[in-house]
Amino acid sequence: MALYCIGDLQGCDGAFERLLAHIGFSASRDTALLQGDLVNRGPDSLAVLRRCVAADGALLCLLGNHDLHLLAVAAGARAPGRRDTLDAVLNAPDRPLLLDWLRTQPLARLHPHGGETLLAVHAGVLPQWSAEYTVALAGEVQAALREPDYALFLRAMYGNTPARWSDALQGSERLRAIVNGLTRLRFCTPDGAMDFSSNESATEPPPGLLPWFELPGRRTAGQLVTFGHWSTLGKLDRPDLLGLDTGCVWGGCLSAVRFGKTLAQREWLQVACPQAQKPG
Repeated sequence: MALYCIGDLQGCDGAFERLLAHIGFSASRDTALLQGDLVNRGPDSLAVLRRCVAADGALLCLLGNHDLHLLAVAAGARAPGRRDTLDAVLNAPDRPLLLDWLRTQPLARLHPHGGETLLAVHAGVLPQWSAEYTVALAGEVQAALREPDYALFLRAMYGNTPARWSDALQGSERLRAIVNGLTRLRFCTPDGAMDFSSNESATEPPPGLLPWFELPGRRTAGQLVTFGHWSTLGKLDRPDLLGLDTGCVWGGCLSAVRFGKTLAQREWLQVACPQAQKPG
């Protein structure tokens, strides 16, 4: 039984199918953690969702910002975007089944492997959060999405404030800060305030900002964290960090990491992807 982590799909089901064939993935034997942004911008979000549902737990998914956007559009909580490619999902006969499945997926997973654990998120982890606390906070959002009136949460989900985390946050502000940290984060100020004005590469951060994983005192330092979301960052392979968004939808690669007996034993596997959209 093999464990894989796979980067952002964004509706590129053809590339996903080729990657699964390339790595020899078997749903009866193997497990893959998908880093979120299953849908949108690519040509076949509907096929991606159907493939994930049919895998019956062999594909363990996270929610990214584009997945939450789909739920918000479907619930009438947000207008479609100009570059969205979600109509096939919204008009599908199995739309209710697919969307109900999607809103039960978590925003973070702590997954065991070989006596260790990896923390999987879509975007980032705020410096004040431990791995266990990150999963607990993600569970608060997951609970809100499972409520019958979950559209109320989705209407209040958008915005850049509060920029700083506090354990005292409550209600929609607390949930919004959790969502922003786990699905939108790239840069922070040195004292931990989230910034959403830039998506440059981490090698050239804007003045006064640091990549979230470079903040001093980060409580997940030393814990393997896998994430996607940051295509301009590209492949990142450090002992405690794996960045897996290698720009499939923009004409880059779709990436997977296969773990050996330990999390330190890693093999990168990639397939080239046709460009579905141009950046910008």
